[in-house]
Amino acid sequence: MDSNRLETLLLQYENTLYRAALAILGDAHEAEDAVQDAFLRCLEKDPDFESPAHEKAWLLRVTVNGCKSRLRSPWRRRTAPLLDTYPAAGPEEHSLMETIGKLPAKDRTVLHLYYYEGYQTAEIAELTGWREGTVRSRLTRAREKLGVLLKGDEP
Repeated sequence: MDSNRLETLLLQYENTLYRAALAILGDAHEAEDAVQDAFLRCLEKDPDFESPAHEKAWLLRVTVNGCKSRLRSPWRRRTAPLLDTYPAAGPEEHSLMETIGKLPAKDRTVLHLYYYEGYQTAEIAELTGWREGTVRSRLTRAREKLGVLLKGDEP
């Protein structure tokens, strides 16, 4: 892969991949490492992409799989501090991102891919390696948990 192509991919998808990794891992440093690993994998594999959508899906799948591996890793610190700030579009989204950060990683994954990246359940199943029914169940449970957390935050 030529360096100009990698730079173009980096500029185009860095924020998307970072937000997905952060939503899954809940730690900024690990999210940065996961994104870096995804781009290194792209550099090593030099895949031929059919379209920009295929390009984005491939990079997201590599990032999600890398995050899942990091979560399974025995050396991962379970007591990593939450971020002081989250990458959010505005102040109203900031509190929502904090609340989402309180959910388990699998819930954060499906919520992020569905709502922030715009993937359908079949596409999420393909990206994560889960069955489509599992994705729908996790999405439903994640919404319920998020609703409970949001109602609990209100005065």
